[in-house]
Amino acid sequence: MVTENDIWDALGQVYDPEIPINIVDLGLVYEVKIEGDHVHAKVTMTTPGCPMHTYITQAARNAILGVEGVETADVELTWNPPWTPDRLSDGARERLGYRG
Repeated sequence: MVTENDIWDALGQVYDPEIPINIVDLGLVYEVKIEGDHVHAKVTMTTPGCPMHTYITQAARNAILGVEGVETADVELTWNPPWTPDRLSDGARERLGYRG
């Protein structure tokens, strides 16, 4: 059976190509829902104009599909609520030198 931790771990392997930090630590993953063998994830980008949104959402979908027991997956891109640096993990803050 697929667990939410399995999905979060898989998403933690997806990196923003412009910033060498994974999308979980960047705070880009807003939600993970599992219904049987289907997974729905809701993600955002750091800015609405992010040119990597297609790459990141596809990479997230592929990572989810790589989890044993997952048959189908969709990744929804949302802008609500808007991303803020407050969503960064402590490790991401340190790597980016964020002092906010």
